[in-house]
Amino acid sequence: MAGQSNAAPVIIKRKKIVKGEGHHGGAWKVAYADFVTAMMAFFMLMWLLNATTEKQRKGIADYFNPTIPLNRISGGGDGAFGGDSIFSEQTLIKSGTGATEERVSEQDQARGQTGTTESDGKAAEAEKERLAEIEQSLTAKSGESMTMELLMRHVVTRVTDEGLVIEIFDLPDTPLFAENDTTPEQVTKDIAGLLAEVLALAGNKIAVDGYVRAYPITLRHNPSWDLSAARAQTLRGLIEAKGLDGRRMERITGHADRKPATADPTAIRNNRLEVILLRRDR
Repeated sequence: MAGQSNAAPVIIKRKKIVKGEGHHGGAWKVAYADFVTAMMAFFMLMWLLNATTEKQRKGIADYFNPTIPLNRISGGGDGAFGGDSIFSEQTLIKSGTGATEERVSEQDQARGQTGTTESDGKAAEAEKERLAEIEQSLTAKSGESMTMELLMRHVVTRVTDEGLVIEIFDLPDTPLFAENDTTPEQVTKDIAGLLAEVLALAGNKIAVDGYVRAYPITLRHNPSWDLSAARAQTLRGLIEAKGLDGRRMERITGHADRKPATADPTAIRNNRLEVILLRRDR
């Protein structure tokens, strides 16, 4: 052993064998997360386009629009009127919406700016009271006699945005017209006389709408349109024959069976006529 002290040392190299590929970092995870986020945003956009109305989509777009208007009035000037003039109601549009002080936009309505003056409100209130008085005069007729009470079984009234609607309808035992015809029964003539008397209390325009029930089977030629319009014309003629001024008639319309009054479109209750005392501001 002493004789080998000057021998070269033995060096053992152990080579580390790495199986598979090495670590490349987490950059792919970031890229994948961005991809998933973009896809989620895309599908949310598709859902919003399908689930919202045009007005709602405009509201969403305006929310993300950073533009801040400096003046509510669209104009190019920098004077006291902001490019407007004292005649802007006739010459300029407002805020790019086509609205004016008389026909306000939805944004102005939300701020309480309805465009109506105090006199307009009083006129509308007076109109409403006048229609209610006429309605009360008509309903009070049922207590005058047994004949009137039988006639009023065919009549219901209601006040709507359009005006006073007087609805006249068939009863199972007493129709207004001959079946599938425009020949009026005596009860219809009596009701026409009653309507002429009540409608003379006001000078408003009048509309007459006709409706019929749906046929239980599909017909090659559906007479509903012609029948509903012809019955409305017949009632107009009866009312005018009782003394009502024909110049007050604004429109005569036939709606066929498109607007049933009951859940069953074939029910006889859907055979009806509507005489509408129109509001003056319509």
